[in-house]
Amino acid sequence: MSEAHPVPDSGAAPGVTRLKLTGFRNYASLDLRLETRPVALFGANGAGKTNLVEAVSFLGPGRGVRAAGAEAVRRRTPDGPDSIWAVYAEAMTVEGPVSLATGSDPAEPSRRRTRLDGAATTQTALARLFPMLWLTPREDRLWAGPRSDRMRFFDRLVLAGAPDHGSEASGYEKAQRERQRLLERQAEGARVDAAWLSALEAEMAAHGVAMAAARVDALVRLQTEIDARPDNAFPKADLALEGLLESRLAAGEAAGGVEESFVETLREARGRDGAAGRSLTGPHRTELSARHRAKDQAAADCSTGEQKALVLGLALAQGSAIARVRGAAPVLILDEACAHLDVARREGLAEGLLDLGAQAWLTGVEAGLFDAFGAAVQRVEVDDGHANLISP
Repeated sequence: MSEAHPVPDSGAAPGVTRLKLTGFRNYASLDLRLETRPVALFGANGAGKTNLVEAVSFLGPGRGVRAAGAEAVRRRTPDGPDSIWAVYAEAMTVEGPVSLATGSDPAEPSRRRTRLDGAATTQTALARLFPMLWLTPREDRLWAGPRSDRMRFFDRLVLAGAPDHGSEASGYEKAQRERQRLLERQAEGARVDAAWLSALEAEMAAHGVAMAAARVDALVRLQTEIDARPDNAFPKADLALEGLLESRLAAGEAAGGVEESFVETLREARGRDGAAGRSLTGPHRTELSARHRAKDQAAADCSTGEQKALVLGLALAQGSAIARVRGAAPVLILDEACAHLDVARREGLAEGLLDLGAQAWLTGVEAGLFDAFGAAVQRVEVDDGHANLISP
């Protein structure tokens, strides 16, 4: 397998070409120069592999693979935490080379700020310029875990192809929280402004329908990609979104009509939501389900290895779907992806990533886990906060 994959041309694929860390987790400093092809990080448990890919994930939209705040990532020493931390990268993006930087705000160290080519930027701009997907060991039991984990994972897939999805979700959540605050005050007997409630519900409906439409579009593209792929090491999944708005949009209803109907649903649910202490209807309640097609079995009932293979298959398929739409694959972070995979699936993962042409960041305890990539992978040995490129 390793001889079947020559080193690919790394001139155009999006990815990090230089990564510098200062005071980040267990890295006092790091300066790593790379090409935009797969990167395999190997080393003992606790050496700092996940810390390093977390730093990479901070270059994309969101809060990173651990959803950590600015205080949590500061390097700790016997003398106390470092005063600042920073992640700097030179990267190739879908629009050409850029510099990306994120770190603690010197004026307010508990906050994080991000800059693109030296200027302040937004989460939407990062999603548009530097799409990114990641999987962590948490997703190994995605299908058997809480609904919220599945939707968080799926929304990351959506965001990689629809850069506005994150801002729509944030707008929805903000309006939802404010509406709930007013409903709880009303339930306690306080008078609230009915017009303000109506305005918040209209805002929720607008953002919620936009969220649902992006999800439906992403699901259709993802399922189409899955169906078109040849049978390989990763089982095909049949996916479905179970949600009020998603179901109506998928059935062909116009977005404007769905939005108007959702406003009315929210208005009628005020008393119930106020008593429950939460909104009981909306895209925040949507569920993602999957079935192992060959076995005709719910994903939640599959073995741990099969569940992991299903998730990896979705990530590869979404990477392909995004590449078709945007002309380039997203950066992929696959933390411990090769752990517990048999040889055939490790070879299938290498083949899928190399065919995709993505810069994938993979971690594992042993260099041998990445033998299937042959010379096409950059091997980096990680040891106690140090990272050395040993196979360029």
